[in-house]
Amino acid sequence: MDQEESGREIAEVWSTYIAVLLIPLLTENFPPECGELLIIFSYEFMSHNALKNIEQIESDLWGAADQLRANSKLTSSEYCMPVLGIIFLRHAGNRYEKALGQIKAAQASGKMPNRPLVKGDFIKRRALLLPEKARYGYLLKLPSGASLGASLVEAMNVIEEEFEPLRGQLPKEYAQFDDALLENILRTFDSEVIRTANGDLFGRIYEYFLMKFAMQGAQDNGEFFTPPSLVQTIVNVIEPDHGIVFDPACGSGGMFVQSSHFIEHKGLDTSHKVTFYGQEKTGTTIRLAKMNLAVHGLEGDIREANTFYEDVHPIFGQCDFVMANPPFNVDMVDAERVKDDRRLPFGLPGVNKAKKVSNGNYLWISYFNSYLSGKGRAGFVMSSQASSGGHGEAEVRRKIVETGDVDVMISIRSIFSTPALCPANFGTSIRASRRSDAIRC
Repeated sequence: MDQEESGREIAEVWSTYIAVLLIPLLTENFPPECGELLIIFSYEFMSHNALKNIEQIESDLWGAADQLRANSKLTSSEYCMPVLGIIFLRHAGNRYEKALGQIKAAQASGKMPNRPLVKGDFIKRRALLLPEKARYGYLLKLPSGASLGASLVEAMNVIEEEFEPLRGQLPKEYAQFDDALLENILRTFDSEVIRTANGDLFGRIYEYFLMKFAMQGAQDNGEFFTPPSLVQTIVNVIEPDHGIVFDPACGSGGMFVQSSHFIEHKGLDTSHKVTFYGQEKTGTTIRLAKMNLAVHGLEGDIREANTFYEDVHPIFGQCDFVMANPPFNVDMVDAERVKDDRRLPFGLPGVNKAKKVSNGNYLWISYFNSYLSGKGRAGFVMSSQASSGGHGEAEVRRKIVETGDVDVMISIRSIFSTPALCPANFGTSIRASRRSDAIRC
């Protein structure tokens, strides 16, 4: 085992230990800040030991990619997708080359017959069988005078043709950029360290870019992004390793990606253990999520829907795990449209004179609870206001507590989140009243 792998394993053990054992203990006996410091320490430990020098790499890459904004009239939300598309191509190329090497080794050793390769050979190794025109090296070797913008669009089109979950999802806005600028960006992502980057490193780079776009205000003030350290904490507490995993406000799909890391760390195959379902209200954000899943070799059923009003998956009361970081403190939900929703068994948390739900936080919490099966678990981020809201919110809160389903709450301050997020609580709701092996922290 090399030093990087050793560091990663130690970090993951500490992350699990801190999230599952120490945080609930400390939040019960000490001020919340103690637990928060431990969470941050866990994440920083992973950053410095498992992914050495990653901060400088991320900063350099961001500076180069930011040229697209500086040299165009595009807003953050407009150049977000083209940049992430190039990162997608680079990572997809890395995964393709790694899988191809594994296949050739298997054929050479006699473990796999020498035959034409098919998509399944690569999907099994969490990679895409990339057509030649979609390979990063092909794009970099285009002859002088060829339109790089047009070639990037063609690369995206041939991937969509070969990989159905991505059809209509990949960015194709490259023709508006100068070819010299595009070539510079492509070569920036072709350094030796990037060409040889493993999944952990590139996943972190992708997440870093998502965070930077969120901080710049792209996509509804950052609603599409949850810091990986926070997602890892949720995953380590509820352990989503089987069955149906649902995120009703899935953003860029980080909950699904971190769940897959958790499953694979146990030596299991994500595709054989879980089925991912997601809802997201913004079409562009769904594109981010599908690219994020594809870049990690994952698939999921993610649909465009406003979860306040729509329930588009046939999984009510069947989910083994529900995970989410929904928009906080929404105050414009139409009470008339949701008052009879079967997902609100505890009633509405207060209605104002305009017949709007005064605060949507407890709509979300009720939804999470109602989607769970009898032995399901939910882990979610929620505004700290939800723990002290009065009137209708207090009544719904009382009913939820009386079910015995709430297991643990962890206080999170804003230093743990992106600037777009306010101080929050990470709550874990476990259907303890129906579980003989309920976790008690």
